[in-house]
Amino acid sequence: MTARIKQVYNHLSNSTREEMSAETWQDVPLAPPDSIFKLTAAYKADTYPQKVNLGVGAYRDDDSKPWVLPVIKKATKILLNDPDLDHEYLPITGLPEFTAAAAKLILGSDSPAIVESRAVSVQTISGTGANHLGALFLSKFYHWDGPKQIYLSDPTWANHHAIFKNVGIEPLTYPYYDPKTIALDFSGFVGTLESAAPRSVFLLHACAHNPTGVDPTPDQWKQIADVVIAKNHYVFFDCAYQGFASGDLNKDAWAVRYFVEKNVPLLVCQSFAKNAGLYGERVGALHVVPPTKDAADRVKSQLSVLQRSEISNPPSHGARLVALILTGSDLFEEWNRDIKTMAGRIIAMRKELYRLLTEEFHTPGTWEHIINQIGMFSYTGINPDQAKALIDKAHIYLLSSGRISMAGLNSKNVRYFAENLDKAVRGEL
Repeated sequence: MTARIKQVYNHLSNSTREEMSAETWQDVPLAPPDSIFKLTAAYKADTYPQKVNLGVGAYRDDDSKPWVLPVIKKATKILLNDPDLDHEYLPITGLPEFTAAAAKLILGSDSPAIVESRAVSVQTISGTGANHLGALFLSKFYHWDGPKQIYLSDPTWANHHAIFKNVGIEPLTYPYYDPKTIALDFSGFVGTLESAAPRSVFLLHACAHNPTGVDPTPDQWKQIADVVIAKNHYVFFDCAYQGFASGDLNKDAWAVRYFVEKNVPLLVCQSFAKNAGLYGERVGALHVVPPTKDAADRVKSQLSVLQRSEISNPPSHGARLVALILTGSDLFEEWNRDIKTMAGRIIAMRKELYRLLTEEFHTPGTWEHIINQIGMFSYTGINPDQAKALIDKAHIYLLSSGRISMAGLNSKNVRYFAENLDKAVRGEL
């Protein structure tokens, strides 16, 4: 009898505990791993001596090593020897010297938005934080005529979809990459701009489109701007590669500056991860360009509220490094040289890969897209089966889409990659 009473008591106690317990999260679905990080983990676990990682989205030197820019080392020494340096909080909107200089870098020092004091700049947690803060601001304050929606290029940086979904904005897509031509689907792109409802929001990659490396020409940008103006669309620029793409800071900012000059309503997300090699320092900025100074003051006030509720204050070290570089003429010139070094090495790898495929291996197909694309990434045009063969048989790690990071190629592995890419295309791998 005692055992039976004890059994009933335990049953009732367990039932009560289950009913009264806090959430145990047993029903939370297991999220799939990020494809890039999964690829990197597989590469690290591979013991094959000639393995190649073409998935990493970060610059590597000719020895496949991370590169600390010489100008960053010099700026770091200056900060370390500054007797007045402290670790107090920055203002909510960031280090003023940094945000002002960052705005001039992307918009141009003579930009009408800066001259008329209507550029609002906020320091963010790199480009990702800029995208999030910009998306959150739009979600709360944009006068949506219908559902909250944003048009993203097909394809785009994978994180774009998650960022906008997380703030209640539904991602739609517009045609961008044409796999048949391995180039820009300009007619499809413009067609969507024309058919979209007036005042739609479009996210545009300012330069070095991620992940395709395919950019509009200046003439195409002008046509895009004309349609945007005619339809009263809002432009959400994402610029993660200024200078890093071509080696020229002004050239890579051309589209943004042109749209500002044409008074296109827009905001710009800016990152210093790639062009300054400050990946882990998370240095970025969000620039919103309203039509008047009064509107700019209102926008800044609300961005301050949003920033305060999420991160309170941005981190200082990376911003101080960039501010030193952007405001010091000698450091700025040295930074330009470092940028040219990185961009030049990537461009050289594009040329060498193209040469190997066309002149030495005579690989079937056309490969001009390798040298026509720009920036860190390249869509090779191969299919998922060919990409899988490269991973499984040659230990060359890339995405199933055929996207590769050109920074993963160097003088020691480019021939190995070209040789196996040729075999994969021929079905001989």
